[in-house]
Amino acid sequence: MTDAAALPAPLAEIREEFLELPERERLQLLLEFSRELPGLPPRYESAPGLLEAVEECQSPVRAFAEVDGDVVHFYATAPQEAPTTRGFASILAQGLSGLTTQQVLDVPDDFPLMIGLTRAVSPLRLNGMAGMLTRAKRQVREQLAA
Repeated sequence: MTDAAALPAPLAEIREEFLELPERERLQLLLEFSRELPGLPPRYESAPGLLEAVEECQSPVRAFAEVDGDVVHFYATAPQEAPTTRGFASILAQGLSGLTTQQVLDVPDDFPLMIGLTRAVSPLRLNGMAGMLTRAKRQVREQLAA
């Protein structure tokens, strides 16, 4: 697993929030994150097709990393009835938004495994979060190349 020192401050803080809790309480924190998923800006709210489907997720999740100058904004949607997936989307929306493009590209691919939920949620669900992160990085690279 990657060294946590490689994490940008917002993701490091989220990781610490999880790791400070006993394992059994980490799911509760994930549920809290699910209630804090930022809403979409109006331009995406009225055209959700602009967000890319995340096929790795068991629930219908759509996400997009938008580059504005050198700053990344990560947007995602996930259904209320899928709190685990919604929590993962919220963690990434809160943890990636505001970072520079390079900081996002440098986020370790195994970040989903670093927050202490590997025994609390299924590998399939963690794979969904990894899929969101992979897409965000690819979308950033595509926008930088354009």
